[in-house]
Amino acid sequence: MTIRGIAVSAGIAFGQAKVLRTQESKLDYHLLPPDQLSREQQRLNRALKALIKQSQSSADKLDPDSENYQLIQADLMLLEDEELLAELSDTIGQRQFSAALAVEHTFAKQAQAMQEIDSPYIARRAEDVLSLGQRLIRILLTGHCDNLCRLPENAIVLAKDITPAEFATLPLERVSALVLQTGGVTSHTAILARSAGIPTLMSCHWQTLEVTDGQPLAVDAINGELYLAPKPEQIEYLAAQKQQADERKSALQALKGNVTQTADGRPIPLLANVGCISEVNHLADVGAEGVGLFRTEFMFMNNHELPDENRQYQLYCDALQLLDGKPLTIRSMDIGADKEVPALAMTAEENPALGLRGVRYTLAHPDLFAAQLRAILRAANHGPIRLMFPMVNQVEELEAILTLLEQCKQALVEAEKGYGELEIGIVVETPAAVFNLESMLPLLDFVSIGTNDLTQYTMAADRSNPLLIDQYPVLSPAIIRLIAQTIECAKAANVRVSMCGELASNPKAAALLVGLGLDEFSVNLASLLEVKEELSRWSHQDCVTLAQKALQISRIDALNQLLTHCHSS
Repeated sequence: MTIRGIAVSAGIAFGQAKVLRTQESKLDYHLLPPDQLSREQQRLNRALKALIKQSQSSADKLDPDSENYQLIQADLMLLEDEELLAELSDTIGQRQFSAALAVEHTFAKQAQAMQEIDSPYIARRAEDVLSLGQRLIRILLTGHCDNLCRLPENAIVLAKDITPAEFATLPLERVSALVLQTGGVTSHTAILARSAGIPTLMSCHWQTLEVTDGQPLAVDAINGELYLAPKPEQIEYLAAQKQQADERKSALQALKGNVTQTADGRPIPLLANVGCISEVNHLADVGAEGVGLFRTEFMFMNNHELPDENRQYQLYCDALQLLDGKPLTIRSMDIGADKEVPALAMTAEENPALGLRGVRYTLAHPDLFAAQLRAILRAANHGPIRLMFPMVNQVEELEAILTLLEQCKQALVEAEKGYGELEIGIVVETPAAVFNLESMLPLLDFVSIGTNDLTQYTMAADRSNPLLIDQYPVLSPAIIRLIAQTIECAKAANVRVSMCGELASNPKAAALLVGLGLDEFSVNLASLLEVKEELSRWSHQDCVTLAQKALQISRIDALNQLLTHCHSS
């Protein structure tokens, strides 16, 4: 029996089912007699201690600068929150609820308050709170301290959802694949799964099948299928596919030391997108030529205390040391929309994707922005740094940023701290940025095209909505024309053009982008060698010819057919 889902992290896996139920036993909603309340409070305290101990143990195995570490810390802060603990205690003592019922009631109340705030980030955090409550209830009802940590070997984990904080606690060495009922290609957990190299299906309604722990499963996260008790011929077919994929992965590894260039020797720099220092450590694994996008907002998200100037400075210096002379491209904090920061107590907005985000937010909070700018300027004394700003649409915004940057330089001189020189760029991610680019280019050293948001704002389509993936893919005639216009405008001013959006990580699009004139790619680590191989198959003139053909196409399906045919031929 098979069922389909969205393949968000490619691969093929075999293993045994491990079903994570949202609640393994039915709660008893009867009120307790007064003489049992003290015992329930003790049970709650023991369960809290067990979950805190388990979470802290998971955190201790991680790099403190990693995103996974920060996600676990966010859960720990909630479990140790005095107001939450007091409300749990009062719910047991005054309402005569069992410990498990008190957890369900209190965590649901807190999550409901979050869901009423019109913010994608806070809404996702509400899901984390509910999930954390369920983990605590499981301990109370089963006595087990979180079955996420008791996975069998070769586990194929099936769940309604796994939050990023829960993902951080998974013993990944035992996980063969993930199959989730919810989520899409750009969900946070999908990004983590791709980074970890775990085959993953999302929006897969496995609950319609009668799946029990230990059942043999196979996951085809290339074609998007889950096999329950696969037949011998299905196993044989998938095993052959897996062997082919493994052999291809090994063959790609042979390319990591090669210079990235077209078939006729035209060099194309390939850099990497990273979100934390630990990912910088893995650049050498694929031969990346530097960092083309360092998402600095990850230092702020899921933290209840903001990293100050000195902490940020040290992180940037650590990254430069690991890069050993290769460039570090830092994107200033891209806060807002779906990337809010609890420590900043951000105001809820009607439509956050169209609200105070990117440089709109940082310019509205100059003290916060200036601390980051000073840290980056100081770090530039120790290696090559490129600094780019997200969501810049108007030259007035860019001028305001550069004025603040000059003020930061002066402040560092007065403090006798000094600073290094920076290359300055913007992330082009709205049609307005494309149309206004000419006025900004005299102030810029480079531009980087962010295709994820450029597609979202051009198509008026939420890029996190799995229902819109087919209708509004990241590659479409409108986006190609905007990319071409951006590159043509920048080249006329002798300004270098990079791309840090997901489109740059798509091997099918590599030759097209070179043909449009793209100077540099910044891709996710998992895709870098595939992009390198694809570029080596094409002469520069063939890339230009392909781009000319693509620019004449007006239909999405025809564009996909052209690129698929060229990629496979």
